[in-house]
Amino acid sequence: MRSIGMDVHRSFAQIAVVEGGICRDEGRIGVTPEALREWAATLDPGDEVVLEATTNSDAVAVLLTPLVARVVVSNPRKTRAIAEAKVKTDKVDARILAQLLAADFLPPVWLPDDRIRMLRRLVHRRTHLVRQRTRLKNQVHAILARNLVPTCPHSDLFGGVGRRWLAQQVVPVDEQRSVTALLRQLEFHGTELDEVERDIAIEAIDDPVVARLMTVPGIDVAVAVSVLAAVGDFSRFDDPNRLVSYLGLNPRVRQSGDRAASHGRITKAGRSQARGMLVEAAFAASRSPGPLRAFYKRIKNRRGFQVAIAATARKMTVLCWHLVTKDQDYAFARPGLSARKRRNLELAAGHPTQIAKRGAAYN
Repeated sequence: MRSIGMDVHRSFAQIAVVEGGICRDEGRIGVTPEALREWAATLDPGDEVVLEATTNSDAVAVLLTPLVARVVVSNPRKTRAIAEAKVKTDKVDARILAQLLAADFLPPVWLPDDRIRMLRRLVHRRTHLVRQRTRLKNQVHAILARNLVPTCPHSDLFGGVGRRWLAQQVVPVDEQRSVTALLRQLEFHGTELDEVERDIAIEAIDDPVVARLMTVPGIDVAVAVSVLAAVGDFSRFDDPNRLVSYLGLNPRVRQSGDRAASHGRITKAGRSQARGMLVEAAFAASRSPGPLRAFYKRIKNRRGFQVAIAATARKMTVLCWHLVTKDQDYAFARPGLSARKRRNLELAAGHPTQIAKRGAAYN
């Protein structure tokens, strides 16, 4: 059995092999499906391959997994031997990876299945579109501000009434053209966002994990799918604190000697998109009657708003772990709210509307 280290880049990968306790360089190979398959044909079924997590490491791992005994994707944050090397080259990185794999001393990254990968891509696409829409809206607000246009009296500047009000405002001709162009881009991104949200809804509508998470106040389909895409298999975490740490919602702790432990801000490790969605869900839960709102208010009175929101997001993460691993719905769920979320999910997935018919949300 050989231990093979790959230092993967955009167009090539540097290879090093440890065999019989001896490490040697094997040169470079191309990072294309054809080049990788040609190189993999020279490997033995008992070989093990390691590479660091990068943009294209997931595709490389998927291609090599059926051809060798094991493929390990290493967490670069924890592969400190490479990060702290005084001489850092592609050959050195590949050699260190191969040696660490041979010693079985590498922290691996969990590899999701095809469906979770697809959900991650959809969530990433949705996040990008939402940010683009926010950027465009901010540019419109900036144009109005620098031309001394008063604040819009309506709740939504970009709704029907708000746009009619916007069309009546007097600004220079070039600024008016900029506003018109920004509104066109906003329409385009809105259409694209509707398409992505429909794809997400179609994937989520029959998922039992999504349905269970949506019983929690503040968690809608966007939050539930974001958490599912980030976590994948909840059972791979032995306890909820490990899931909290995985999403970066646990506070930093510093302790040495006889001194008391010092707790700082949250670590913000892991997938930032899911963490951000849970924080947004905490905002919504803090305004919804129930135990989560009571918890938020109790922390807010003692520690302030920001700490309370982060603590509520952490509490919701722990709650999600218990609900999924124990196959239980939220004990304090509001049936009407849950039914409304379900109906919104069905409509987003393309189910027909039902005019003048009351559903479960009205019971």
